Amino acid sequence: MNSLKGMSDKSDKKDEKKSGVTDMGAWAMNIISSVGIIMANKQVMSRSGYNYRFATSLTAFHFSVTAGVGYLSSALGYSVSKHVPFNDLFLFSLVSNTSIVGMNLSLMLNSVGFYQIAKLSMIPTVCVLEWLLHGKTYTREMKISVFVVMIGVGVCTVTDVNVNFKGFMAALIAVLSTSLQQIYIGALQKKHSCGSFELLSKTAPIQAASLLLIGPFVDYMLIGENLLSYSYSTGAILFILLSCTLAVFCNVSQYLCIGRFSAVTFQVLGHMKTVCVLLLGWVLFDSALTGKNMMGMFMAVVGMITYSWAVEVAKATAAKMAITKAKEPSFREEDVSLLKTGADLEYGKSDKE
Repeated sequence: MNSLKGMSDKSDKKDEKKSGVTDMGAWAMNIISSVGIIMANKQVMSRSGYNYRFATSLTAFHFSVTAGVGYLSSALGYSVSKHVPFNDLFLFSLVSNTSIVGMNLSLMLNSVGFYQIAKLSMIPTVCVLEWLLHGKTYTREMKISVFVVMIGVGVCTVTDVNVNFKGFMAALIAVLSTSLQQIYIGALQKKHSCGSFELLSKTAPIQAASLLLIGPFVDYMLIGENLLSYSYSTGAILFILLSCTLAVFCNVSQYLCIGRFSAVTFQVLGHMKTVCVLLLGWVLFDSALTGKNMMGMFMAVVGMITYSWAVEVAKATAAKMAITKAKEPSFREEDVSLLKTGADLEYGKSDKE
C-alpha cells in the first residue's frame, strides 16, 4: 500500500510538472494575478470607480468563468477529467463558499485594522489545523520566520482596531473556513490523485452555481442594494470581465501552489501580495507610504526569505534522516535471537543439548 501511495504521489508531481509551470512560475502567476485582481476590483467596486459593490455576486462570476475555462479545456483535450466523489466536492464547496461570505461579512462589520488582523491570524490557524489533522510539525526556524512575517505585515497594514461581537464572529468563521479550504485543496489532490487544474474544474461549477443563487441575497444583506438595479456601463462590463479573467489565473495558481507546497507556505509567501499592493498603491494611486509601512514591508520580506530557507533546511534534514534510517540494520533483538535459534536448529543443536 505504501509503495502504491508513493507511486501515486510521484505521478501527481509528474502531472504537475507536465503542466509546463515551474514552482517559481506558479508563485509568480499567483502574485501577479492576485495583485492585478485587487487593482481591477478596486476600480470596479470603489465609489470613485464604477461603484459595483456586489462582492459575492462578482465572485460567482469569477467561478462561472473559471468553470467555463475548465469545461473548454477538458472538451478540447488539454486537461484530463478525473473522477472525484460528489460528496467531497460538495463539502469543499460549502467550506469555500462559507469562507467567501465570511470574509465579506468580516470586511463589512469590522474596521480595516481588525480585518487585517483576522487575515494575519490565518497563518497560525493553518499551522494548528495542519498539526491537528495531519500531525505536521514545524522547526523552530520556521516558527520564528512566521512570527516575523506576521509582525511585519501587521506593522505595515494594521491601523485602527475596533472590535464588536458580530464582527468578531464573522472574522472567526472566515478565518476557520478559509484555513480549512486551503488545507482541503492539498488533501483532495493527494486523496484522488488529481492535478490542480483538474480539481479546480470539478469544484468551480458547484461554487459558481451556489454563489449565483445566494450571491444577490448576501449582497443585498450587506449593502442594501439590488443587483438587478445596477446600471451596467461599457467600462464596468470591461473591468468585470478583466476581473473574471484574472480570477481564472488566480484560482489556478492557488491550487498549483498549495498542491505543490502546503497551505502554510501559501499563507506565508502569499503576503508578498500585500507588499506589492502597498507599493503599487503608492506608485499608481498616490497612497501614503510612511516609514512605518516601509519598516513593516522590510520585516515581512525578511521573514518570507527566512521561512523559505527554513523549509529547505527542514527538507534536507528529513532527507538525510531518511537515508540514514534506510542504511541502518532493520533487525531487532528479537529478530537476532530468532535467527540464532534458527541457525542452531539448522546445525542440529538445541537448548536441551
